[in-house]
Amino acid sequence: MVAHLLRLKVALLRNSMNRTPWQLVGLIIGALYGLGILVMVLVGLAVLGATDSALVGTVLVLAGAALFLGWLIVPVVAAGLDMTLDPARFTTYAIPMKSMLTGLALSGFIGIPGAITLLAAVGTAAAWWRHPVAAVAALICGALAALTCIVASRAITAASTSLASSRRFRDVSGIVVLVPLMLMGPIIAGISSGITDFADFLPQLANTVSWTPLGAIWAVPAAIASGAYGAAAVKFLIALATIAALTWVWKVCLVRALVTPAFSGKARRKPGKLGFFAMFAQTPTGAIAARCLTYWFRDPRYSAGLLISPLIPVVLVFGGSQTGGMDAVGPILSYSGAIAAFMIAWSISSDISYDSTAFALHLASGVCGKADRTGRVLAASVLALPLGLLFAIAGSVVSGTWAQFPPAVGLIMGAAGAGLGLASVLSSRFTMMAPLPGESPMKSKPGNSFATVLVQLGGFVGAGVLAAPVAVLVIIGAVTGQPLFGWLALLVGLLLGALYVVLGIRIGGAQYERRGPELLQSVSVDR
Repeated sequence: MVAHLLRLKVALLRNSMNRTPWQLVGLIIGALYGLGILVMVLVGLAVLGATDSALVGTVLVLAGAALFLGWLIVPVVAAGLDMTLDPARFTTYAIPMKSMLTGLALSGFIGIPGAITLLAAVGTAAAWWRHPVAAVAALICGALAALTCIVASRAITAASTSLASSRRFRDVSGIVVLVPLMLMGPIIAGISSGITDFADFLPQLANTVSWTPLGAIWAVPAAIASGAYGAAAVKFLIALATIAALTWVWKVCLVRALVTPAFSGKARRKPGKLGFFAMFAQTPTGAIAARCLTYWFRDPRYSAGLLISPLIPVVLVFGGSQTGGMDAVGPILSYSGAIAAFMIAWSISSDISYDSTAFALHLASGVCGKADRTGRVLAASVLALPLGLLFAIAGSVVSGTWAQFPPAVGLIMGAAGAGLGLASVLSSRFTMMAPLPGESPMKSKPGNSFATVLVQLGGFVGAGVLAAPVAVLVIIGAVTGQPLFGWLALLVGLLLGALYVVLGIRIGGAQYERRGPELLQSVSVDR
């Protein structure tokens, strides 16, 4: 049965590459990327082996603990990711629990993340080339550590099955994890400023972690290299107890999930509440705008962008405060509002891709291209422009002067208009392999082609070119200190932004009406 599960995993992986050529291309690119990282890690480990054994142990324990935490966290916050051998699919089969656990655990190594983790963990032996006994121990401990990562991932997934079956939990967890990722720089800098001497802190931290389930298995070779065989034996026992406990938790939760599968009932809604549909005119344009706004707040694929956009100015402000001092905070806060507004405006470049097969309703109802483009632009504008203006006002308040407010508003209008106009044109011409409705916004489709990347990059560059006249006036005003250029930037930004939106709606609408069936076919391929 174990061999059958492994063959099934290989067959599913092979069949997934036969769907489209780009699936194979994506897998090859991912494999090459993973191999590149693996080679760098192995070379780094070999170089690290020439240093003091205490330093080697510190690095491996901390890096191994971080890897272990990654395998614990990712399955929870990215619950929408594919699970090829989802245990729920075996509910109706009388598979012995021992065989299922073994097969599912080993199948975790059939794939790029599991394979790279196994090779990197076993490859830690390269760091102990000056200590042969420790190198042999690193081979054994590395294999056990990789298996522990897989089992921990399966256990945490099974333990959170009931919770993760809630779409609200998947939506919130998948979005919230983006916050620390976006703020990783400020977080690391804040921690760094609070620690005066890493040379003393990190070894102490590694020594503490080495006696916990997170780092015990990685610390065994270091203990052997230093001659502390008793400590090595104790830490190895901690590692064995860890994987045994995780396996038990996995087994208990899996048995419960297979016997009583998680059920997510539908919440009852009170009738008569139209939400955004009550705020817009009863026209095709108003209906599309209301629908899009509803998605912005209820679909995690949109909400993720709505969360990230305000964080970008925060990161820029932090970077500016580190280099230009607090005097640079106000201007950066004001002008970074243009970036936040553009990011939301540019999000509609993937609107049709996010619609998926529901885009057929637009075609079946006979919505004209102008109404479709205008409705999507209106929904994004309601969110993008107030956000940009909020940062412009905040920057002026922090600076204590409103001299930069007019040029900041002009830049916001120019950037948002360029993003809305270009997105209206490109989204009616190109589609992308986006996460399907209900899936995690962090899910990455292997079918995303190089052409899609070029389109996105081209859109960013094109928007920069379109907004360049306003940016030039802003720069001239900042250099010369003449308020006239700031007001010119406001006027040019308003005029160009409106022009870009009008042209984008007209060109994109005409293109939409010509290519409607092709767009529907494109977004339906991934179903």
